[in-house]
Amino acid sequence: MYQKILVPLDGSALAECALPHAHSLVRNGCGKEVVILNVSCFEKTPIEYWTPLRGKSRMYLEAVESRLAVEGIKAETEYLEGDRPAEVITNYAREKGIDLIIIATHGYTGFRKMMFGSVALEILHNSPAPVLLIRPESCRT
Repeated sequence: MYQKILVPLDGSALAECALPHAHSLVRNGCGKEVVILNVSCFEKTPIEYWTPLRGKSRMYLEAVESRLAVEGIKAETEYLEGDRPAEVITNYAREKGIDLIIIATHGYTGFRKMMFGSVALEILHNSPAPVLLIRPESCRT
């Protein structure tokens, strides 16, 4: 059983394809706690946009948390900032004792990145915990 399941989300519908898998694990007794993590990267964003983007990220996390609550899944949400999302995610997983990371793949550049997504690929290689990669083709309509 996975005590802590981390689902990193970037706000996209494709990233949210990972949520049903976390839901299923918890519902079937294979998972206990779900953590939804959103990482903002302000590296190329003008400073005046930071505060509105932070607010938007927090509202997004609240909406995801509410949707999961309706389905009977209690989730903790976290918002972090950093220049390299994959590094922030793997460091968070290491520091918080995450047992499983579930992340959707949806990159579009380069052969390997096309298959996995650059963030998902980096997490796969550097994660301290097992990584479940979700191919979101079923979400693309």
